[in-house]
Amino acid sequence: MRPIRLLPQILLLCAAPLAHAEVYKCTDADGRVTYTNDRSVARGCKLLESGQPVSSVPAPARRPAAAPNADGFPKVSPADQRSRDDTRRQVLESELATEERALAEAEKALAEQEAVRHGNERNYQKVLDRLQPFKDKVELHKRNIEALRREITGLR
Repeated sequence: MRPIRLLPQILLLCAAPLAHAEVYKCTDADGRVTYTNDRSVARGCKLLESGQPVSSVPAPARRPAAAPNADGFPKVSPADQRSRDDTRRQVLESELATEERALAEAEKALAEQEAVRHGNERNYQKVLDRLQPFKDKVELHKRNIEALRREITGLR
């Protein structure tokens, strides 16, 4: 009895018109072909016949704007590179000056702390423990200055 109940529904489904979408073929200024079913995007495109098969192959990859050299990196003009190097040198020299000032301040703070002796520091290890952060700060600034000088020396 079930197949008889489903028979009217099956007949309605078979009689219903198949879904139909209008497909447009579009070619852009570079000659790449795309397909769409959106009328607002398809202005100036060609309407395809409904029985025609449509391929969904992706468009070819675009070439990069700047031609890379043999290593695969984009080429930079000598004037642009000189400008970049000059800017980099200025930044590094500014950082070096800042680190040198910070080193002078850290050395001054260390000297001040070395001159002070607190009453509870009868054990010399307590003095060393108190001075260690100041010594660490001085060493950090010295290492930074050394690294910045190496970086500046390596510039063209």
